[in-house]
Amino acid sequence: MAAPLAQPALLGYCRAGFEPELAAEFTERAAMLGFAGYGRTDRGSGFVRYVCEDAAALSRALPFRELIFARQKMVAFAELPTLGASPGIKPDRVGAIVTAMAVTLGEPTLHFGDVHVEHPDSDEGKPLAALARALGNALRPALREAGWLTHIDSPARPRLHVLLESGDHAHLGIVDPADASEWPMGIPRLRMHPQAPSRSALKLEEALLTLLDAEERATWIKENMQAADLGAAPGGWSWVLMRNGLRVTSVDNGPLAQHLLDSGRVEHLRADGFVWHPKRTLDWMVCDMVEQPRRVAERMATWLREGWCRRTIFNLKLPMKKRWDETRQCMELFEREAQRPVQWRARQLYHDREEITVFARTGS
Repeated sequence: MAAPLAQPALLGYCRAGFEPELAAEFTERAAMLGFAGYGRTDRGSGFVRYVCEDAAALSRALPFRELIFARQKMVAFAELPTLGASPGIKPDRVGAIVTAMAVTLGEPTLHFGDVHVEHPDSDEGKPLAALARALGNALRPALREAGWLTHIDSPARPRLHVLLESGDHAHLGIVDPADASEWPMGIPRLRMHPQAPSRSALKLEEALLTLLDAEERATWIKENMQAADLGAAPGGWSWVLMRNGLRVTSVDNGPLAQHLLDSGRVEHLRADGFVWHPKRTLDWMVCDMVEQPRRVAERMATWLREGWCRRTIFNLKLPMKKRWDETRQCMELFEREAQRPVQWRARQLYHDREEITVFARTGS
């Protein structure tokens, strides 16, 4: 059985095709924090390894919540390019993983609370779903017998993640549940509601789950809060806000779904979302307009600078090239034009495409 490759790395999942953006984000932010390393990835693979001598320290210095293009973050401690495969012999994937853990981690003093066997969200990775499920079922009892896994799942303990790059190539990583996505593969599973006016509703639903924590949702999303939805038609984002109890001014020259108007919680204002603003401060403003990202960033900053809203969620549609550079420049513009302290988080969501979603609010 071939020895595992023990090259420590910060490993992140991402949307297939956005590996260069995540690699650039890792590289730039690691350098700013004083960590030397390099990104290793293939376009379309759905993940990036940032090879770094002290990947664990880099992971602690770079919180998952601050990453934009990563769906999941882990400290990769071993790579198995053959995963138990030998000529003429049936591969022992479970044995290879248990052995690799002993070789790279030593005695099982670290007790994992759970194990996730996953595959990249890519064209090559999706056919591995059945193998990932079967391997996970076989791996759990073996890890428990070897002393690596608690007998009862423990959500507070570190998780072991096995990423199947292919049927005979795997990466092993450690995930801190307090500093990572809670969902398998970093993807919250949402279903399209039959009353949602458009699939864009899933983007805002995911944004509320991903960019806000439970306490923030309970505090900042309350019955009868006031919101504006810029570029609302046909009303997907207005519908999400309405379902959460907010009263919404939907700003768009296009038509809205009639059942939104019938709810009594949505007012349709036919106006230009880049021109209109409220007469008093709103609790929320959301925006999913198709426009140049810097123009959107500047207008969103104006809303916070002028005190027209307390919190906002908006999308930035990115160009086809140099998307990390555009993201960084847009957010620098946003901070500069706000002219007051703002807090923001951004993520490329599962339901996003060539865009990122930003949450921002005023205050320190």
